[in-house]
Amino acid sequence: MREDLLHFVWKTNKLYNKPLVTSANEDIVIHDQGIHNHLEGPDFFNARVEIGAQLWAGNVEIHLKSSDWFAHGHESDPNYDNVVLHVVWDHDVSVFRKDGSEVPTLEIKDCISKELLASYRALLENSKRKFINCESDFSSVDEFILLNWLDRLYIERLEQKSKLVLNLLERYNNDWEKVLFCLLMKSFGSKINGDFFLEMAETIDFAVIRKIHDDQLQLEALLFGVAGLLEEENSPIYYLELQKEFTFLKSKFQIKPMEIGPPAFFGLRPNNYPTIRLSQIAQLYHNNQNLFSLLLEANDKDQLKTIFDVSTSAYWYDHYTFGKTSTVKRKKRLTSKFIDLLTVNTILPIRFSYARSIGKDLNEELLALVSSLKAENNRIIEKFDAIGPKTTNALQSQSKIQLYNGYCVKNQCLRCAVGTSLLQRNT
Repeated sequence: MREDLLHFVWKTNKLYNKPLVTSANEDIVIHDQGIHNHLEGPDFFNARVEIGAQLWAGNVEIHLKSSDWFAHGHESDPNYDNVVLHVVWDHDVSVFRKDGSEVPTLEIKDCISKELLASYRALLENSKRKFINCESDFSSVDEFILLNWLDRLYIERLEQKSKLVLNLLERYNNDWEKVLFCLLMKSFGSKINGDFFLEMAETIDFAVIRKIHDDQLQLEALLFGVAGLLEEENSPIYYLELQKEFTFLKSKFQIKPMEIGPPAFFGLRPNNYPTIRLSQIAQLYHNNQNLFSLLLEANDKDQLKTIFDVSTSAYWYDHYTFGKTSTVKRKKRLTSKFIDLLTVNTILPIRFSYARSIGKDLNEELLALVSSLKAENNRIIEKFDAIGPKTTNALQSQSKIQLYNGYCVKNQCLRCAVGTSLLQRNT
């Protein structure tokens, strides 16, 4: 037995097997279960419960055992002074508020139907599952319930991603351009070099980017130099030009290379080499002086793809590393797939954060934009597609990743609209 079932039973008013009475044998009538609280404090706020002949308005606390009240220190916590009912699976001891008054207790282990308990155990104790608890029933969930839940999950995912945005804003005095630069660098670094690129971006004074944006060679020299990629003896003219420019920039702006580095090449496909990505981001900032404003004003994926229609400088058309010529010469542009990833991982979270900072609600606009992007293809999405409706866009893939990591692997079925709908359907 877990406490989340008791929360579900109370919230959905599934107590119907017998008349409800307190441990002191007073009749209970539930007028309003209250508002479910997922943070610190009592589990339900502002409930309305009739006990005996008295109607009480206050909070409800839920535990497996009454004695958990003392185990959690509620008897000395003023946040629990307004608890009007203690709902427990097993009543093993009377409990008291800070002022010494006894809290009425409702024991519910005999008030829940056997069908509900059986459905709960089948869901949470599914020993045959290969992926998630509800995999055998996932495809049968009502489409309206599932799609609305996925929308909510995507906003939840944006809220999680916005934490890094808010941390960077606090660190850099609400300089949105600097924060965007940091987030773009992290995305351009992908999984292997993402943290390294982010640290690079944080060491670079963005005022320098603003001052040299019209000189692409200097931008490349700055990024390659800070990354520690210009410290070898090398003969290509391009390399020597970068070294010369970085020496000048170091002196002028007091720039220091990273203490750790250079970035990793091993395990990456050539198009993701740090040399290629740094040259591309240099061209991005060379082409767009007020990039943050441009990205805020982009209303659809086509406008975003126009902004991110950048390649490397000419040297990298037939190189992936310094000095080694490739057999194929071509422009190395950002692919549509990579631009979609930038949109999902950087542009949408920063637009979401900015809208909230100025008191605007862009949720519908952001949902529409992410819905226009192709779904990601990874192990989690493949497994969801094997058990239920196919994932058709990036909103659904992002939401299913959030569902899996935030709910499924943590057995939070009763905080999930899919799990609760299945449980209610079977009881």
